[in-house]
Amino acid sequence: MVLSNAKKEIDLAFTRKELKGLAYENAFGGSTSFLRRRYTKDLSDVDIAITGVPFDQAVTNRPGARFGPRAIREASTLQTFDSPNGWEFDPMQELNIVDYGDMAFDYAKVQEFPSLLKQHIATILSHNVSTVVLGGDHFITYPILKAYFDKLGSPLSLLQFDAHSDTWPDDDEDRIDHGTMFYKAVKSGIIDPKTSVQVGIRTTNVDTWALISLTLERCMKRVRHKLRKKSNQSWGINPLT
Repeated sequence: MVLSNAKKEIDLAFTRKELKGLAYENAFGGSTSFLRRRYTKDLSDVDIAITGVPFDQAVTNRPGARFGPRAIREASTLQTFDSPNGWEFDPMQELNIVDYGDMAFDYAKVQEFPSLLKQHIATILSHNVSTVVLGGDHFITYPILKAYFDKLGSPLSLLQFDAHSDTWPDDDEDRIDHGTMFYKAVKSGIIDPKTSVQVGIRTTNVDTWALISLTLERCMKRVRHKLRKKSNQSWGINPLT
């Protein structure tokens, strides 16, 4: 960490000149863009655009995910000083990344939201720029997948980390529900279940719609197995339980 830079860096969300590079602005100060990337709508020479979707009106229980993009940006200020631990490359050093800001929509016209989100993502993709989307409840994945499907023209492979499969049957395309969008995505051919994996599932849903499911139990068993093997090989102690 270049501590001397913290003395002069401030509001990098608006003042940074280069799109690449780490940031040393004090974590407790300044404007909070994602990882201190520049706020901009200019996607020239950009590799990845970060965008927030503060929507949570598809939940069945507790709202609040609408505050996710703001909270994630604030938390990310603690991660700007160093390269990601364990990664083989540093995306902040090698990729041009910007914060595209949040999507605008009328919270009182919920039925308009899916098409607006799809268009929001499609606008970014039209510049051949990839997206990282900050949610928002799980439903937002569905319009995003639709935008990518239209851009790429073929079924997508999904890697989902979740406690729930979100494949509950729902054939009403107009319903906006955070627990049914992958059912719809499979049935509409947007994602290919044979090449899609759900990791960490801990709730029962008999029909997985052919998605590959790595339940939480299976994941934990694999971790424990590797820890036992490592402990026996390296430390010579009794296997972990």
